[in-house]
Amino acid sequence: MRILVVDDDADILQLLSIHLKKEGYDVLQATNAHEALQLLEHEVVDVAVVDVMMPGMDGFELTKILTQDLEIAVILLTAKGQLHDKECGFLAGSEDYMVKPFEPKELLFRIAVIARRLKKAHQQKISCGNVCLQRAHYEVTIAQKTVIFPMKEFELLALLAAREGTITSRALLLEEIWGEDIASELTLNTHINRVRERLKKYGANVEIITIRGIGYKLEVCV
Repeated sequence: MRILVVDDDADILQLLSIHLKKEGYDVLQATNAHEALQLLEHEVVDVAVVDVMMPGMDGFELTKILTQDLEIAVILLTAKGQLHDKECGFLAGSEDYMVKPFEPKELLFRIAVIARRLKKAHQQKISCGNVCLQRAHYEVTIAQKTVIFPMKEFELLALLAAREGTITSRALLLEEIWGEDIASELTLNTHINRVRERLKKYGANVEIITIRGIGYKLEVCV
């Protein structure tokens, strides 16, 4: 996970960078908003820790750009603790707000919360070849065309796509898709064949391979 720290105080930049790197994060630094935006022209980050009071563009303005245009999660840092300032921060789109001075460990806790949310959001979208699945909407896109899959078939494809290149046992598929419902091997076979037919019909460049005696594996066609 990559984090951008934006602060005109060199000591804070160094302190936060040390703690973040100890936690295994990849850290980028900027001393003002202009420098941060220049850096982001050729770098990708997941979270930005932004100081409010900076020369030129302040942290509120920068946060609007980061959240609305670049979809980067922001934690604002400020010496101000008034309710109005917090309101400005959240209205700008920040995920969180911390008042200086603060313990670096607390910042790490808050970043960890955002990291878990981002990971979960990422897991909601599964891409494999020219197939993309959106779990939240049960939507399948194949070669940029939206295709309707029945619920069970969607769940089967999603599970196999999330484990692309990995063998998934028949037992696991039955347990994950049908749960406590009684489902036979024949039921699974039927649904797998239907998913295969839909993938072929709509020009997917992925295929479900049968691993005899074990289960199935989804792979991108070469």
